Amino acid sequence: MESFEFESGQILENVNVEYATSGVPRYDEDGNIVNAIVYSPNLYGGYSILAQHHKLIENHDFDKNEYFFIRIYALGVPESCSPSTTGLKYRFPKYTFKDRVNFKRQFLAEKFKIKKIAGLIGEGLGGFEIFTWACEYPDEMEFIIVLNSSFKNYAQRYIFTKCAENIIESCEDFYSDEYSSSFSMVSVSIFRLLFAGYLPENVLENLSNDEIDALMEDYVEDGLFMDIHDFKSRNDCLLEYDVEDKLPNIQAKSLILGVEGYLFFNPQKDLIPYENIIKDCKIRVFKSKVENYYDEDDFSDMGLEILSFLKEIKK
Repeated sequence: MESFEFESGQILENVNVEYATSGVPRYDEDGNIVNAIVYSPNLYGGYSILAQHHKLIENHDFDKNEYFFIRIYALGVPESCSPSTTGLKYRFPKYTFKDRVNFKRQFLAEKFKIKKIAGLIGEGLGGFEIFTWACEYPDEMEFIIVLNSSFKNYAQRYIFTKCAENIIESCEDFYSDEYSSSFSMVSVSIFRLLFAGYLPENVLENLSNDEIDALMEDYVEDGLFMDIHDFKSRNDCLLEYDVEDKLPNIQAKSLILGVEGYLFFNPQKDLIPYENIIKDCKIRVFKSKVENYYDEDDFSDMGLEILSFLKEIKK
């Protein structure tokens, strides 16, 4: 994009946006795309839950070409525009989840001339974007699907986010323009901390300390690929996230999904409140069937729930 203006009033020029599409766009009489579904990827940039069920969708007589899927990497993520890729590092403008939403809204309008979206799908941090979008611009989408996400950063999530902030601030070299080996030490500390919420409780309970150490080191090694400046910008954004008071604004038909057993996600606190606040909301909670860290979760029931929801939308 030629430029992007933050809520703070700061402006970035020549802004990169990475995106991918699949499916087939459908147009109205005025040439506007009317069947767009926008993915908001999770923390590690992967597809949201629906993409993991494409084979399931194809095998259940669901025409994926019914929709035009657009996956957009967010503001602050290296694949698009971030502190590390712009070279601004700690000077990168502070952003909010509303900024992240406006970043995508502007891109959709400029690239595809899309102003109204059929649906939004988000998982984890991507879900924070979806709730912000649906609260701030309730007339811009017909439905939302959100997995393992919430309306604010609180309780364990807030504590871990605050701890990460303190660890970064303890690094005297953070505001230097030169690379420092202390950045790696900071990243190691942060990702060891975050590992606590990585696996379901029932899996952790069955692991020996040696197994936990090995898995933690693998997790930390992956985390070292994330630039510390990108992480801090995202962490700062998380600390400010709270749309609880705006939830009644949501007009979209909503499917809210959750999986039990994770430290950073509590269905009783993060899901159940939606039932009485969002007007047209369906909530489903699933139990992880994983018993060992090398198992894969079977969320076929969740996939069928998504299929049923999408078919209902089409009626």
